[in-house]
Amino acid sequence: MNEAVRRVGMVAVVGRPNVGKSTLINALVGERVSITSRKPQTTRDRVLGVRTDADAQYIFVDTPGFQRRHRGALNRRMNQTVTAALADVDAVILVVDASGWTPADTQVLELLPPSAEHVILALNKTDLLAERGRLLPLMAEAMQRHPFRAIVPVSGEKGRQLDDLLKEVRTLLPEGVPLFDAEQYTDRSARFLAAERVREKAYRLLGDELPYGIAVSIERWQEDEGKAEIVATLFVERDAHKGIVIGKEGAKLREISRLARADIEQMLGKPVHLEVWVRVKKGWSDDPAAMRKLGYG
Repeated sequence: MNEAVRRVGMVAVVGRPNVGKSTLINALVGERVSITSRKPQTTRDRVLGVRTDADAQYIFVDTPGFQRRHRGALNRRMNQTVTAALADVDAVILVVDASGWTPADTQVLELLPPSAEHVILALNKTDLLAERGRLLPLMAEAMQRHPFRAIVPVSGEKGRQLDDLLKEVRTLLPEGVPLFDAEQYTDRSARFLAAERVREKAYRLLGDELPYGIAVSIERWQEDEGKAEIVATLFVERDAHKGIVIGKEGAKLREISRLARADIEQMLGKPVHLEVWVRVKKGWSDDPAAMRKLGYG
């Protein structure tokens, strides 16, 4: 471990769905810790992303997007994950789209104590702003809502002003010794990351064609120094969804498998043989027992 590290702490990254939390964490860590897509609520689990610098170790907690619009068991569990992540951290990054504050952002802010002094506001997606002059009124409005420790305009997608954000976070971290080795960038296993890569490709390829309720389970994992053989099952909730995932003559499923395999090969640094099967598990996202079996316990 790096003996020069002097500040170490947990940093919860929270916000409404689709505000770019996972993209921001991946940029801050410098590795693909969490999957991303345009589909809301892509992140379902608490995932740690670790960045180790010469003078600090930042342990970012990626969380699902908090929202009250959907009321199923899966969404309740994801909201609980967000509130639990806020319970014992040294700093909080509230991510808001730089295009403007929304009622959904207020719902997330209400999870925090009104006087909390360890919250930094990150105005994300500044690269999409036509006029940067809109930032100043938004920053002034935000300070009326909460006594933020700092407000930092950033772009997770383009990597803009991330050093400024890290500098503000570091002031909130206590002195300590590293909790992770310098080369470790997440607490999640390779199996978990591989399953998430498959789910990400399904979301990206199918878009609005496929409803929210898909999950991926790794059924078999055999690995040696030269290669890895992986069998994954992609679960959907309805018979009609199975055909959507498979596509005409299996074209969609083959493309999902091809893209996921390329990502997993890069992650593992070796050739990968990946098989992806599709099964129907009706109503799994509203069934706590089924959710536990799929790893959402």
